Amino acid sequence: MAFPEFFAEVAPLRLHDGLSEVLGASDDGMVEYHYADAVRLAGHSCPTVAGGWLSTRAALRHLYPDSVPERGGISVYFNDPPDAGVTGVIGQVVTLITGAAADNGFHGLAGRHVRAHLMHYAEGNVAGVRFKRNDTGAEVEVDIDASSVPPDPMMRPLMQLTLTGQADPAQRREFGRLWQDRVRRMLLVHADDPAVVQVHELA
Repeated sequence: MAFPEFFAEVAPLRLHDGLSEVLGASDDGMVEYHYADAVRLAGHSCPTVAGGWLSTRAALRHLYPDSVPERGGISVYFNDPPDAGVTGVIGQVVTLITGAAADNGFHGLAGRHVRAHLMHYAEGNVAGVRFKRNDTGAEVEVDIDASSVPPDPMMRPLMQLTLTGQADPAQRREFGRLWQDRVRRMLLVHADDPAVVQVHELA
């Protein structure tokens, strides 16, 4: 499977995972997640998957400005239930990186390294995604607004042709290229753009 070349240009997110270290999956507990990992999980690459990646990236930078983020050390809150809109998709990307899981997550070893009950849905009054560092209580909300990264004007008619089965192979390829170009711009051009990645420190 050949991914678009720009996937490799997205800087990985590096965390320490104490559970991984204890169980010998990583001798020092250091793990790296790449954008391609999020794509493999979701099965596709789109502005929603990119938004989940960028939200988590921004939160980790703000919550751990001078240290390596601790996987499993963050609680995550969503305004809506997991089956509302794209909330569940974003939640899966966030879980991949942070380890935070709902009640179906890992229940820990002797009370340590618990991942269950760290992901909370239908909380209300949450703008975007709220991330809480469990050891310090620091919180940040990250909201993604992709409206300033508009799609190419040709994408809509090509999408219609593709979804109705009327596009020829060249048109299908061009639709995919334009779709991924918007994702590329989000991840590489606007990753630190405050108009796109809106961060609000709560504590």
